[in-house]
Amino acid sequence: MPTWIDSHCHLDAPEFDADRSAVCARACAAGVSLLVIPAVACAHFEAVRALAHATGNAYALGLHPLYVHRQPEDALAQLAIALHTHRDDERLVAVGEIGLDGFVPGLDLATQERFYAAQLALARRVDLPVILHVRRSADALLKHLRRTGVRGGIAHAFNGSAQQAQAFIDLGFKLGFGGAMTFDRALQIRRLAQTLPAEAIVLETDAPDIPPHWLYRTADARARGEDSRNEPAELPRIAETLAALRGWSLDETAAITSANACAALPRLAQWLPA
Repeated sequence: MPTWIDSHCHLDAPEFDADRSAVCARACAAGVSLLVIPAVACAHFEAVRALAHATGNAYALGLHPLYVHRQPEDALAQLAIALHTHRDDERLVAVGEIGLDGFVPGLDLATQERFYAAQLALARRVDLPVILHVRRSADALLKHLRRTGVRGGIAHAFNGSAQQAQAFIDLGFKLGFGGAMTFDRALQIRRLAQTLPAEAIVLETDAPDIPPHWLYRTADARARGEDSRNEPAELPRIAETLAALRGWSLDETAAITSANACAALPRLAQWLPA
């Protein structure tokens, strides 16, 4: 069975509170041997760290752009302390999830940029890669990356242009592809997945979010109680789309994307099964 890395999974999310152990068991049974669990707020730092250790996975610490407006005044200081305290923890593989969001209305971009720039500086200080939230924000993210010069990482759930993709690649980043790629109408995402250099692509679920097409439910269906929760066990089936687009076997797809994830987040490699 191929061995997979889910490079972005919010296993700490409340959607998994009722059956988190079963979710992990299903992932393991599907060959998903390693998850990267990114934090989104300073209140989650310790829970994410403890969960990664308890489940044999990896984690990242950061402040998500959708939540920076709700953080305490000392949130960046708390992040700096956590990164310093756990700097020798080999399961801490990145600073993330950080970035900018230009999609959700009503968010103050200046606040987002202040947090993003500060977190890039922290990542450089502790010499860790970053996991980026990229939503209608690629050019602004790239501007700050060129100024700060971190050691690469992953542009999660990438949905930019080919030119923007190449700019991230040139700065040492891999690009994350997941459930959105499984939709026939996601033409740009599928085109990128098909044509980008093989060494630029990593796989992710973003579970419990971004469900693949077979789990997608409309807003009305969700209001009726129909479940659209994504989970890491879906990764091999998501990978079938990438394999079909690239003309790869599933074994090739697993080997390539796992190697890419380890190149992006070097501490991951030691946690893969022998």
